[in-house]
Amino acid sequence: MPPVNAPYRPEGLLARPLHARVDASAVAHNLARLRAALPDSDAPRLWATVKADAYGHGLARVLPALRDADGLAVLHLDEARACRQLGWNGPVLIYGGLYSPADTLLLDTPDLHLVITHAAQLQWLAQSPARERPAIWLRFAGDIHHTGFCADDYRAAFEQARQLAARGLVGEIGHLNHYARADEADGVGQADAYFREVVRGLPGPVSTSNSAAVLGHAGLAAGTQWVRPGLALYGASPFADRSAAQLALRPAMSLHSQVVGIQRVRAGAGVGYSGAFVAPATMDVGIVTCGYADGYPRHAPTGTPVMVAGVRTRLLGRVSMDMMAVDLDPIPQAAIGSPVTLWGADGPPVEEVAMAAGTIAAQLLTGLSARVPVALAGATR
Repeated sequence: MPPVNAPYRPEGLLARPLHARVDASAVAHNLARLRAALPDSDAPRLWATVKADAYGHGLARVLPALRDADGLAVLHLDEARACRQLGWNGPVLIYGGLYSPADTLLLDTPDLHLVITHAAQLQWLAQSPARERPAIWLRFAGDIHHTGFCADDYRAAFEQARQLAARGLVGEIGHLNHYARADEADGVGQADAYFREVVRGLPGPVSTSNSAAVLGHAGLAAGTQWVRPGLALYGASPFADRSAAQLALRPAMSLHSQVVGIQRVRAGAGVGYSGAFVAPATMDVGIVTCGYADGYPRHAPTGTPVMVAGVRTRLLGRVSMDMMAVDLDPIPQAAIGSPVTLWGADGPPVEEVAMAAGTIAAQLLTGLSARVPVALAGATR
C-alpha cells in the first residue's frame, strides 16, 4: 500500500479531519460580480442577504467582505442587532418584520427597514413606543403566496402605512415582491407585470430581485431601486442549467475531510447499511469521515460526486451518521490520509452535490452541524 499521507490540520481545529473553510474574498468577488450584472446607468442599490448566519458561512467571517453592499438583509430583529454589534451601521432589512407587539421594543437603532406582511403589524407600529422610525416595505403576496398582501388588500395597507408616516411613526414606504420562478427563463415577466399593476401610481421605492432574478433577468432587476441577492453571494448558482463557474461566481465555502479507512470489497458484496451498493467487481472502497450528523445529506445516492486526492469520484451506498464510502478505483494512489473535498473550491460545486441529493445548495450550506469546525481562509480583497 502507498505510504500514509500527512493529514492536513488547520491551526486551532479539532483532531477529526472534517472541517469547512470559508473564503471571504470569494464573497467580495461575488458581490462585485452581481453589481456588474446590472446596467451601469442608475443601477439599483443592493441588500446583501445574510440571514441564517450568512447562509451558514458565519456573519462575523464574511461581514468585512460585504462592506461595499448598500445594506444587509436578515430574517428577524435579533439578527439585525447582531449586525450592529459587529459594526455594521448601514441599512438593515428585516424580512420577517415584527412577530409580536413586543418586537417594537427592539426598534432601537436607526436605518432599520421592516418588511410588512399583514395588517396587524401596522397596528403594532401605530402603538409603538420606539423612538426610531423604521422604513417599511409592504410585501405583495405575488405568485409565491408565502406571506404578504394580496392585490385586493394592497392599497388599503398602503393607506394605513401612509397614515403612520404622516404621524411620524414610520419613515419611507416601499414595495417588495419575491418571484416564485425567477430561476426559469419565463418565470418573471408575468409576475412582474402583475406586481407593477398593483403598485402603479403609488410612491416609494421598489425591490423585487433575488440572485436568480439579478443574474437571469437583469433588465427587470435594473428597473427597481433595490435588489436582494443571497445564494449567489456565497458562490452557488441559482440555476439548474448553469454552474457557478459559468456565472463567474467563486464558491465561498468548501467542505474537506480525509480517507480514514480502505476496504477491499469483493464482487457481489454490499457496502454500507442494507448493502445499498453492491460491488460489480472486486474494488477498493474508501471510508471518509463525514456523515449525516455533520449535515451531509443522508439521502445522497450512489454517484454523488466527491473529490479524492484531486480526482473526481463518487459516493457509494448510504451515508451513515459519521462516515461515508467512496469509490477509490479511479484513484489507485489513494491512501489513508488522502484529502477529500466534498464540495466547494477544488471539488464538486455545492449545487451539483445538492442536485444529486435531490435538494438545493442553500440547504447544504446552512445545514452543517455545530460539530464541523470552520476555518477562515483568504482575505476580503
